[in-house]
Amino acid sequence: MNVILLGPPGVGKGTQGALLAEGSSWKHMATGDILRANRREGTPLGQEARKHMDAGELVPDELIVAMVKDALASLPPDQGVIFDGFPRTVPQAQALDGVLADLGRKVDRVVVLEADEDVLVKRIAGRLNCPGCGSVFNVHNNTPAVEGICDNCGSDLVHRPDDRPETVRNRLEVYREQTEPLIRFYEGRGGVLVRIRGEGSVEEGQRGIRKLLEQEASSGPPPTGASEGLGTRA
Repeated sequence: MNVILLGPPGVGKGTQGALLAEGSSWKHMATGDILRANRREGTPLGQEARKHMDAGELVPDELIVAMVKDALASLPPDQGVIFDGFPRTVPQAQALDGVLADLGRKVDRVVVLEADEDVLVKRIAGRLNCPGCGSVFNVHNNTPAVEGICDNCGSDLVHRPDDRPETVRNRLEVYREQTEPLIRFYEGRGGVLVRIRGEGSVEEGQRGIRKLLEQEASSGPPPTGASEGLGTRA
């Protein structure tokens, strides 16, 4: 099964995707990780992407799509994939359809995690980031053992400028403008898209997503309407 996780900044899709893959055969495919790996390994695609990034430009869609295709081609054909951070736009979604078709795959489920804006702003504004190892803590629900110090590497934690409330609200507006057409794109696919509230705990969100995907795998799409209070089909 190939699943796409969509959702605004701070809703927890990265965390949920990693948890879905943990201890299972699923492959968590985050485009940021794929891009960094190509740059680190010096692949031809990574070298081309570096030119754009060093020039302060966005990496073109065709490069990202090519990296995703290479990553997918390296997997066993029956291994499930969780896409996190891709696609972000309708053209990227159309390109992904072509890549999956070439590899005998398709998009089986699109899970949209949703939460109220005030909840997301509070979550993101409370983040504490470790510049040393990349760990992320939160003043509200994931505090470090020693205030201001990373539990994992001992570096001083920092609050990123783009996590300020006013900046977060702007990022959420950009997300809505960019992603609403993408959601409508998948809504037209006969119930492939489901919505889940992402305002509860990480554990609650994970149970909800797993229940929907297990239901999909065992008996096909859930009936139209609510899915035991965890999500709704579009």
